[in-house]
Amino acid sequence: MTTDEISSRAARHGHTPASSNTGNLSTNGGKKPKKKRILLKIFLGLVLLGILGLLAGLGLFWSYAKDAPKLEDDKLSATVSSKLYDANNEVFEELGAEKREMIKPTDVPQLLKDAVVSVEDKRFYKHSGVDPIRILGSAFSNFKTGGLQGGSTLTQQLIKLSYFSTQEKDQNLKRKAQEAWLAIQLEKEKSKEEILTYYINKVYMANGLYGMETAAQSYFGKPLSELSLPQTALLAGMPQAPNDYDPYLKPDVAKERRDVVLFTMKENEKITQKEYEEAKATPIDDGLQPLKQSNENRKIVDNYIREVIAEVESMGKNPYTDGLDIHTNLDMNAQKRLYDIINTDTYVEYPDPDFQVASTVIDVKTGQVKAQIGGRNIPDDVQLGTNSAIETDRDVGSTMKPIADYGPAIENLNYSTGRIMMDQPTTYEGTTIPVTNADMQYYGAITMRKAIMYSRNTTAIRTFDAVGSDKSAAFLKDLGIEFKEIVAANAISSNTSELDGNKYGVSSLKLAAAYAAFGNMGVYNKPYYVNKIVYQDGSEDVTETESKRAMKDSTAYMMTDMLKDVITGGTAFNAGVPGLIQAGKTGTANYTEEDLAKIGASASSSIAPDSTFVGYTPHYSVSVWTGYKQRLTPIPYEYWGTASDVYREMMTYLSEGVSNDDWFMPDSVIRSGSELYVKGAYEEQLLPSNTGYESTSSWESPVSSDSSTSTSSTASSQTEPPVSQSSEEPPVTSTQQSEPPISSAPTDPPASSDQPVEPSSAPPEPVNTVRRRTSSD
Repeated sequence: MTTDEISSRAARHGHTPASSNTGNLSTNGGKKPKKKRILLKIFLGLVLLGILGLLAGLGLFWSYAKDAPKLEDDKLSATVSSKLYDANNEVFEELGAEKREMIKPTDVPQLLKDAVVSVEDKRFYKHSGVDPIRILGSAFSNFKTGGLQGGSTLTQQLIKLSYFSTQEKDQNLKRKAQEAWLAIQLEKEKSKEEILTYYINKVYMANGLYGMETAAQSYFGKPLSELSLPQTALLAGMPQAPNDYDPYLKPDVAKERRDVVLFTMKENEKITQKEYEEAKATPIDDGLQPLKQSNENRKIVDNYIREVIAEVESMGKNPYTDGLDIHTNLDMNAQKRLYDIINTDTYVEYPDPDFQVASTVIDVKTGQVKAQIGGRNIPDDVQLGTNSAIETDRDVGSTMKPIADYGPAIENLNYSTGRIMMDQPTTYEGTTIPVTNADMQYYGAITMRKAIMYSRNTTAIRTFDAVGSDKSAAFLKDLGIEFKEIVAANAISSNTSELDGNKYGVSSLKLAAAYAAFGNMGVYNKPYYVNKIVYQDGSEDVTETESKRAMKDSTAYMMTDMLKDVITGGTAFNAGVPGLIQAGKTGTANYTEEDLAKIGASASSSIAPDSTFVGYTPHYSVSVWTGYKQRLTPIPYEYWGTASDVYREMMTYLSEGVSNDDWFMPDSVIRSGSELYVKGAYEEQLLPSNTGYESTSSWESPVSSDSSTSTSSTASSQTEPPVSQSSEEPPVTSTQQSEPPISSAPTDPPASSDQPVEPSSAPPEPVNTVRRRTSSD
């Protein structure tokens, strides 16, 4: 049979010739095996890479794990305390000292076990120290939300607290590997109940307390076994952020956390829906007891400790768990004296127990905070409470004038201390809003020196306008003071609706540091509390003073020269210390019309929400704020000078045994008569083209240039002879003024204030009390 016949017969029976099949297999089917071989190779390659990666990972893990510390019972049970030293190297506080009550595994209440496990590690009884499911769940959650949810088990948390730093920056791969290895080893050596008990006894619970049993007895006055469900949930939720969940200081945040614990207990079927709702409705302070101070000094240094802790934490260290020796700048004797001045009536009389005072003492040359009190009559059960000395939400009033107006004017416009300014009816630039003085009077043409001495608002506003808000803001920023936006009102006030936490605005701390720059010939030192930190291995970090030149030495010296006169003959004569060379400025805030309406007072009432004083010598700068916590509670008029009383008493103490130095006039300044000029701008200030007045005959009480009539106390320290002295120096007028001066000074005092001191006369003798000021600021 021929080939054609075979093909024909095969076709009739539905078959394809063999040769045809063979041809099809060779041309079409050969691609599939080839693809399979490629895929198989890729798969095997990936498996090999995975195995190699796993082996490399295990090798890296083992290289880290083999260097892990050994498990020790002492490490698992101990807390590590940090000691705080004062400037004399004496320990004045120990954070995390052994102040705790231990509990045995058999005594841990089941309710507490359920609460801790539910919120911290609900698979605690199922894993072996490390929980892969928890880790994957946390990773997935973080991927979805962008959060940083941790995957650590309770066992890992115990290891972390016992052996490693708790700071986020220290959580590297090596540390995590060692933590996991030790957790696995611990699970082999200890029972779940023992591990849980170690954790309950070890965790920090705020207010210097360690362990939940200690917290139960300190907070509620009873053991863990007697706590209610909401009380137990509160304690169980605190370890993750104890200071944030402190029921005394942050009750709202503490309640949110407690309710989260309750919710997890309900979800974990440890409590019923009814129990959950009843516990959630319980006030957070239910059963809370007043806290006791850790030692007799704690109340005196509490605010200072608060700032030390904050500064150490800003360095990335944990003072509660890292076992640090923290050397501070605290002058304990000065701290005790400041505390006594503010909290007793031995030195200064206060209107009532609710009257508040905050004060800061800074070393002018270094910026070290030597003493600080943040409040008066603080309750015994408050620890690490509000420190009003660092708060910026109160108004420092006219203490703004030297740093926002006159200082920038000398720095940028070469104003002299004798520059003539107009104290007359004025409005805020571009508005019809009037600017008034505290005594509702005007003095007419006066020098800048007199304007500062008698704290005139009109001249301050005019000077601010001449300088410009940008230059004023830059000057303030160099002194560590920032506002979101500088407005004309800041020329005479720090009050602003744009305050953002503690960053913006002016506090007692910032004010003392800013004025210290005047006393330090223009060099600003950033204030700081911590001098040195010594670690457990003996290494140390030393804090260096952060210094920068904030202004010319001529600006600092000229401002100091005028601020001396504020004390010797201006608004702050009750701040004077006999024989002491010092400078300073008063500041009294005002109420708005809306405030007055709420209080039920008129605009002519002599009431104020805040009164401040800041003063300095070449050695120390001291700022004092006074007022009430409730801003609408006004300071009685006769106590407006209490801030300068506190200053006087503190500066009297600080100056004992310290040289009474004066500031030396720099070469950049020229003295002519009683006034000072920036060198190189002296002739410019005296040019007739710079004055709008033809003669001195139209001025009210022109200031004599005769040094014998000067109220300045700096001339005695100078070696450079005065320049161009004459019996009557040509005055210099403000170039921003075109109005003629007022022909006469006011003679009738306003009904609500004492007679103000006229610029042309010496101030009246103070009355026989240091608690009443006879001129208003």
